[in-house]
Amino acid sequence: MLVVNRFTVARDASDAFMEKARAAVNTLAARPGFIRARLGRSVDEPDSWCLVTEWESVGAYRRALGDFDVRLYATPLLAEAVDEPSAFEILTAWDETGVVISDSDRAVDADTTRIGEPPRD
Repeated sequence: MLVVNRFTVARDASDAFMEKARAAVNTLAARPGFIRARLGRSVDEPDSWCLVTEWESVGAYRRALGDFDVRLYATPLLAEAVDEPSAFEILTAWDETGVVISDSDRAVDADTTRIGEPPRD
């Protein structure tokens, strides 16, 4: 599972942002199911940043979010992220060994209504 969080960070605040992001990722990395993380800044728009974390499963990520240290160090940073969908299941992956295609873990009848939207028919 991938979690993609985008941030808008003023240039004069980038050092403080990187420090908070490193503390957040160090805390997340200590949780079971964490695989890796990457923090990057847009080469075209230096105020745009992206934090990508990879997890073994949706459950591992959700359990990590409930951890006390994660709530203390990571949640404040994640609350600053651009409000948009951020959790993505990996359906196809490519690496040096080839292509891996996975089935979705989502239930066929899963509700896809976003918070604040009226129910879909």
